[in-house]
Amino acid sequence: MFYTRHLENYLRDLTSRYRAISIMGPRQSGKTTLAKKVFPEYDYVSFEQPNIRSQVRMDPLGFLRGLQKNAIIDEVQRVPEILSYLQGILDDDTDQRRFILTGSNSLLLSSQVAQSLAGRTRLVYVLPLQYSEIPKAEKASDLSGTLFFGSYPRIFKEKLRPLEWYGDYYQTYVEKDLRSLIQIENLNSFDRFIRLAAGRCGQLLNYAQLAGDAGISQPTAKKWLSVLEASFIVFTLAPHFRNFSKRMIKSPKLYFYDTGLLAYLLRIQEPSQIDNHPLRGAIFENWVIVDYLKNFFNQGKEAPLYFWRDQHGHEVDLVIDKGAKLDLIEIKSGQTFHPEFLDQISWLGGLQKTHGGTLIYGGEESFSFQDHSIRSWRSL
Repeated sequence: MFYTRHLENYLRDLTSRYRAISIMGPRQSGKTTLAKKVFPEYDYVSFEQPNIRSQVRMDPLGFLRGLQKNAIIDEVQRVPEILSYLQGILDDDTDQRRFILTGSNSLLLSSQVAQSLAGRTRLVYVLPLQYSEIPKAEKASDLSGTLFFGSYPRIFKEKLRPLEWYGDYYQTYVEKDLRSLIQIENLNSFDRFIRLAAGRCGQLLNYAQLAGDAGISQPTAKKWLSVLEASFIVFTLAPHFRNFSKRMIKSPKLYFYDTGLLAYLLRIQEPSQIDNHPLRGAIFENWVIVDYLKNFFNQGKEAPLYFWRDQHGHEVDLVIDKGAKLDLIEIKSGQTFHPEFLDQISWLGGLQKTHGGTLIYGGEESFSFQDHSIRSWRSL
């Protein structure tokens, strides 16, 4: 079964402007499935297979010439040197073949793309399913289940147990991606580090504190976190710096790309444990922000997402910079609406001389209140 992905039409449209499209995202997010669905007539080759990798390394130019028509090249970061040879083909006006490149490692792939294919390829990101991409019949019945199941397609497609699947996923990540990115002598130290990072989701990133708690040096903490970002495990949300004559917090916040993996790293065993978990609010906030991120990526757009916080304690969870104005979004996991939920966006809205904002909360009803839009989590 193929899920309908919002990115499909954008990818089809790109082929009229680019002969190469680079699709990046975490393992198992659906990159290969999406590429095969959108471009079923393309040949397919995967660099995950050792024999194919050996063939390509021995004769990269011969390999590319052997592709008789348009092709999907999967996990291209396994043999990144192929991109230098692909550049020549893309610069040859007599060769009209098109290529879809996929990769699950942004650190290895993006640097090679920038060096070899700058201006020749369009880079798009495929993250796990956006909430609106999950068929209604397959969605969890409540919010805690939604957070616990996460968004990876295979869990829904094959009706897998999230705890088992995420355990396997994490182990595969450590064995494949992590060791290809960095040499870590003590995997137990890294496991402790990533679980401590999970406990700080939605918080300001403090390298010194995180390193101290993990028992590692601050440079090591920065290096490991960059690896987690490169392999699409975590991302940071930057603070917005529009000058409202206030001293601003300058540290970014830390989030995970998937709340199912986040729950696994927090050792949450079942959905009901999220109901009273001390990080329930942070997990919900993480889920909402990632869904907004996916929404922009699925349109082929950069995501102008930030948070706003000053040194006097005023804070807005999510700010979308639209140039002429800021969209202000507050996120609350509570199931019952309270007017004080709107205090922070009302305060910042007054500061920027605009009215109205959005509250996304854990309740079931969506409605308007004064100048604000109150939205149920189900409406994302």
